[in-house]
Amino acid sequence: MRYSLNRSFVSVLFASFAIAGRASAQNGPIHLAVDATDASRKILHARITIPVKPGPLALRYPKWIPGEHGPNGPLANLTGLSVTAAGKVIPWRRDDIDLFAIRVDVPEGVTTLDVSYDYLIPGDMGPYAEGPAATSELAVLNWNLVVLYPAEARSDDLTYIAKLKTPPGWKWATSLPVASSSENVIEFKPATLTTLVDSPLSMGKHFRAIPLGTSLGRDHEVDLVADSDAALNLPEYVIAGYKQLVPETAAVFGARHYRQYRFLLTMSDHLGSFGVEHHESSDDRIPERMLIDPAQTKSFAILLPHEFFHSWNGKFRRPAGLATGDYHTPMKGELLWVYEGLTDYYGGVLAARTGLFAPQDYRDYLAALAAQMDNTAGRKWRPLADTAVSAPFLYLAPGEWRAARRGTDFYPEMDLIWLEADTLIRQKTNGAKSLDDFCRAFHGGEPPVPAVKPYTLDDVIAGLNVVLPYDWRGFLNERIYKVQPRAPLGGIEASGWKLVYTDQPNELTKEQETARKSADFAFSLGISLGDVGAVADIVPESPCAKAGMSPGQKLIGVNGRKYSSDILREALKAAKGSAAPIELIVEDGEYFHTYRIDYHEGERYPHLERVPAVQDLLSEVIKPRAK
Repeated sequence: MRYSLNRSFVSVLFASFAIAGRASAQNGPIHLAVDATDASRKILHARITIPVKPGPLALRYPKWIPGEHGPNGPLANLTGLSVTAAGKVIPWRRDDIDLFAIRVDVPEGVTTLDVSYDYLIPGDMGPYAEGPAATSELAVLNWNLVVLYPAEARSDDLTYIAKLKTPPGWKWATSLPVASSSENVIEFKPATLTTLVDSPLSMGKHFRAIPLGTSLGRDHEVDLVADSDAALNLPEYVIAGYKQLVPETAAVFGARHYRQYRFLLTMSDHLGSFGVEHHESSDDRIPERMLIDPAQTKSFAILLPHEFFHSWNGKFRRPAGLATGDYHTPMKGELLWVYEGLTDYYGGVLAARTGLFAPQDYRDYLAALAAQMDNTAGRKWRPLADTAVSAPFLYLAPGEWRAARRGTDFYPEMDLIWLEADTLIRQKTNGAKSLDDFCRAFHGGEPPVPAVKPYTLDDVIAGLNVVLPYDWRGFLNERIYKVQPRAPLGGIEASGWKLVYTDQPNELTKEQETARKSADFAFSLGISLGDVGAVADIVPESPCAKAGMSPGQKLIGVNGRKYSSDILREALKAAKGSAAPIELIVEDGEYFHTYRIDYHEGERYPHLERVPAVQDLLSEVIKPRAK
């Protein structure tokens, strides 16, 4: 009863609070000025001018960030908050329930409020917009970091006029329409808060714009900022792949829902590596030399195809639970297996269709994720759907014990399930149709400008049935909503291939280990190692787990020698056919332990092997479609 009473009290409190917020905010644009001249010092200065009328006013800081699928608004980094009117300080107070909201009592006679504050850019690695966003050479501005908005207003109903001052000499790129620019000051055209937050800006000393071509009346460009000029020298085959991405997506969708598209590609070792999708751009961040080092380039081959696909799947067509219309209503992520899972599938497919992946690269990629899913112990208790519903905390979960817990598996496992759906459509229509036809019908069509068209699970099933009448509800329920102790490998097998293990790592695995400074022995010893032997994860019931090892330790010795990945591989080879255990010396905090691993099957790495008796549909899936 006390919970119900408290909940009723909170509802009444927020009802009056919301009404006050709506009543106090007048019609008219909100002006936002951001001074980024101190970006290299990790400081952004911001000021907003809000038209108001006397009475209570509530302002919110964005909490639920589109594309991040969680309440990740980095509120702790907002500092120096000051509210004034006509030069006089107006007291403010934070709501003690909704910490992302502040309250202000607007005095009689006041028509505008000036709110100034700083955003302190973190220096340590963190996920998405919570992490570092600037170095001495570059910065990425996500407007949600520096914006406040009237509580309870829908983002589509608020108009902002933004102005940005960049560090002298820095060049910049954004999809946000520009009104004028001179020297290092940019004034933007009026835009809804939705469009503003959906339009990040990258800037830096080292800048390069690469046109990717015009398709269906829309221009495309990749805008590079980096910590050095050398990093901007992309190999021609990478540029060619990005250019080919434009016609290949046209072949899939037959429509574009943006006015122009910009890939904002930031290259630095001091920012996190990730991608966040937007309607007319993507915020893509990779290590500085990732695209100019041949040994690392393929590690991020799917990044731009993935984020570009999101312009249709995720931004235009969006699960109803994620189409909240503001930045404080909690998002419901059950259908992330469509939003992210279908996108992840096509990220790999488009990488292959554009030449960013060779066919063998794609098969190696598919084999690796299939093996990872098949060796995830957490699948024995957690259905795949729960990894989507639980995404807000799984995104932030530590890497340790991931195999036991499951992570955001709706990305890689849905590659396998959507491949199975794709092969099923191809088989039952004798190659006349494919999953591309579903995408064209479901994500194509009008309008030709940014818009959101929400969908439900019933809509997805109906869309699949238009392409191929089938029990799609049963198909999806069995694989996604029920506990499945083994990975769904039916798509690989139906496409003419099978998952096998050999003692030789595939080339893509080698490149990824080089790029990530890691070594993966998950399919033999059951251990994944990070830089300098750090134990990143242990597979439950594996040889290392049975011996008593755990994540967080550090491997320092193998059979009496100092650890290196090569030494450990040699030990695996020597133990094959031998009765002697592999002896691992581990540092565990202030202590050292010796573990004797009773394993004698040698190295095991995943590959796809051709099944001659079955039609090779996998090669058909990744065949280029653009004329």
